[in-house]
Amino acid sequence: MKALKELQKEVLIPLKSELGRDNIMALPKIVKVVINVSTGSAKDRKRNDFILERLAKIVGQQPALRSAKKSIASFKLRQGDKIGVMVTLRGEKMNQFLDKLIHIAIPRTRDFRGLKKSGVDEMGNLTIGVKEHTIFPETADEDIKDVFGMSITIVTTAHDKREAEAFFTHLGFPFKKPKKV
Repeated sequence: MKALKELQKEVLIPLKSELGRDNIMALPKIVKVVINVSTGSAKDRKRNDFILERLAKIVGQQPALRSAKKSIASFKLRQGDKIGVMVTLRGEKMNQFLDKLIHIAIPRTRDFRGLKKSGVDEMGNLTIGVKEHTIFPETADEDIKDVFGMSITIVTTAHDKREAEAFFTHLGFPFKKPKKV
């Protein structure tokens, strides 16, 4: 199991020939990882604090609370209510989190068969939905009653979907294999 930083350097030469690029600097790189969690009801301050604490343990950085931008009466939501938690990872913390995600957390997911290639958007970013935060090793099993999900977006410098898919495949992201007919 190699660290993601070392793997990115190893992958450059085969990726360079696959994408037909002359310059290594023109190849895709991971810029940042953005993690979003919806805390739901703004009234439950204990849940917000629990999610903040748990997410800080998982990513190794203090997350920020996010407020509602406008009021929506049918949802009993008022502008300024705390409804989500977000954290942006860059540099070494990003590499450590991605190593943990790819090699430890994703394989622990129940009934995991691979990531969908539809998670890669046209701008070259990969978004992964995680239903349970308990797949990360930092979570204690006794706290199973308050399980929350998260959205993990990996932002790259890839120019399009094809480039990003090739990049993530070379990095070892476990995508679903196409069905054989």
